[in-house]
Parts: sequence; structure tokens; C-alpha cells
Amino acid sequence: AVMRIGLIIYGSLETLSGGFLYDRKLVEALAAAGHEVEVLTLPWRNYAVHLTDNLSADLRKRLEGARYDLLLQDELNHPSLFWLNRQLKKRVAYPIASIVHHLRSVESEAGLLRGLYRTIERQYLRTIDGFIFNSETTRRTVEALIGPVAQGVVARPAGDRFRDIQGQLAEREPPAGRLKLLFVGNVIPRKGLHILLQALERLDFADWTLDVVGSLQMAPAYARALVLHVERVGLLNRVTFWGALDRESLAVRYATSDLLVVPSSYEGFGIVYLEAMSFGLPPIAARAGAAGELIRDGENGLLLPPGDPVALARCLTMLHRDRDLLAEMGVQARARFAQHPTWEESMGVAVEFLEGLEGLKKGMGNGEWGTAGGS
Repeated sequence: AVMRIGLIIYGSLETLSGGFLYDRKLVEALAAAGHEVEVLTLPWRNYAVHLTDNLSADLRKRLEGARYDLLLQDELNHPSLFWLNRQLKKRVAYPIASIVHHLRSVESEAGLLRGLYRTIERQYLRTIDGFIFNSETTRRTVEALIGPVAQGVVARPAGDRFRDIQGQLAEREPPAGRLKLLFVGNVIPRKGLHILLQALERLDFADWTLDVVGSLQMAPAYARALVLHVERVGLLNRVTFWGALDRESLAVRYATSDLLVVPSSYEGFGIVYLEAMSFGLPPIAARAGAAGELIRDGENGLLLPPGDPVALARCLTMLHRDRDLLAEMGVQARARFAQHPTWEESMGVAVEFLEGLEGLKKGMGNGEWGTAGGS
């Protein structure tokens, strides 16, 4: 049966980030399976203002009047929906599902607000009928907050979106000479670029370069401070800020680097680690979050304590001196990538889960779960 689905996100589905890439891939897979998806976008604002969305009469009326078979929400939107969902559930028949990338309350940057985030996320998660998790780690963090999830599926992101380009790029050269480092991620505190720069300043060798790929507009004050710092300490000749790049340009950066270094304080999955592996590029990541589901420490990459520039500098020095180890890690990274499901396979799991969400199939078309969609 064809489902009519609403999807709530902040901003644009075209936003360049791993979470939005995941949401786009899921929308594409649902459309390919014949389902209709209407994307509802709420404006990006700060957390406190997002809370006021719960009181929006326009939003509530729109959702109450929608002829959906299923309402899908990105968990990122939890502050806008934690109370609104409770009101909706009294008035609509369709189930509500959530795509959970990672919880705001587990980020180390949450600081003094962690308790508030936990309370609001717990309230939000308790309104959800079915969950799509991007990793086992994310599933565990949700269950630690609300208890066992009856209806949920883990559908991991994939790293194969460069398959058509990879054949056109020259085979990677064995890493030699200058150590070419790559950071891929929007320049926000959680991604840890400041930790990487602190580590680079500690190195006792100068033959390295760093390419930074990612938007400088998501946390502009933080990004500006890092660019000014790089200028001030005289590293602009070795650090290049590319900003956000399209797929083809990013593929070139992956193909011509020796090592991906993204020491995030927390990743619910970490798509960039997997994408780098598809190019035979070993990643360095922090142990926090789900990076350990992809990276076997010392085999296909390295896992470090979060927020530790000294440990990171030590690892960079070791790999700079031992190029055979770096090359072997690249081989292992490519092998680990080859075992991972493709986007098509992974999103197929998510679509199948949504199609079978308890009560949805049996009720479609008879008014039990709304009237759209037929049977």
C-alpha cells in the first residue's frame, strides 16, 4: 500500500551534514518504494525559541488536518515537538516515528544545560511510536533514557555515495613525504577542529598539511576564532579552509589525503569515517559515541580519548614516522568499508520497518490510522 508521510526537519533537506544526508537518502528510498513524502520545515533558531514551536497554533492545525498515514520526525527537532506531539496523539490517528542520529543531551558541549536537554528529550522520546536509529550506540543511549524500545530498527548510514567517481580517480599513492591530513565536518565545537589544531602546534616536525572541509557558517564565531588563530600562529601556509564542497570536490580531497582526522567529542555514527575508508583513508576519531562500531583501534584507524590534543599529537607523530603502518591501516580501512551495507541496503531496512510499523498496515484504508493511502 502507498503511504502518505509527513517529515518534519529544521531548515532545508539539502543542508550539508551527515544527518541531513541520511534524511535525504531515506526520503529517496521511500519515494522509490512508491510512497509520498511531504517535507515540513521549521526555521533554524536557538533552543529556547524552538521550545515555543510547541505553542504554534498554525503548526498544530496543519498536523491535525494532515491526511498522513505516518508522521516522521528528525529527533534534532525534539525541542519543537516534545509537548506538541502529546497534544497531537490525542487528536490524530497516524503513528509518529523518529529518526535518531544522536541525542543532544549526550554531547559534552551540553554543559550546564544537560539536565534540561535530558528532560525535554525524554519527554519527546516517550511520544514516539517507532524509532529509526543510525547505530547500536544511539539505540543504547535512547534506551538508557526511556527504557527498552518496543519498535525500533538500526539502519546504519553508508559510505558508498562516491562509487561512480572513485573509478575516475587515480589509485592512492603509498603515503610518503609530507603528511597530508584531512578534516571533514561542519566547523562547530563538537567536531573538535580546535583539538586537532592544538595537536598540530605540538608536533616536532613541519612537513604536514591540513585540508579543512566543512561549512564555516554553522557556528560562525567559533569558526572565525579558529581561522584567526591559524593566521596568528603562522600556519596559514599549511592549513587550507575549503568551506563546504560538492561531492566531486570532496572526493578529490579524500583521494589525495593520507589520513582523516575528526576528533569529535561525540558522533552518533560518523559517516565521514566510513566515506574516508571507502577511499582507503584511515580515520582518527574519539572513543566517545559510535566511532568504535566502525574503527578497530590500531587496525583500520585510531581511537583516542575525546578532547586530548597530547594523545592526538603522539598518534600523528607515530604515523608520520611509520608509513608502512599507515599504508596497512589504509588497506584495512578499505576492507572494513567493503563489509558495510550500501545506502540502498540500509535504507531498505528503514523503509521496510516504517511499512510494517505496528498497526499501520492493518489500519490503512479503513480509517483506523487516518484516511490517506488506501490499502
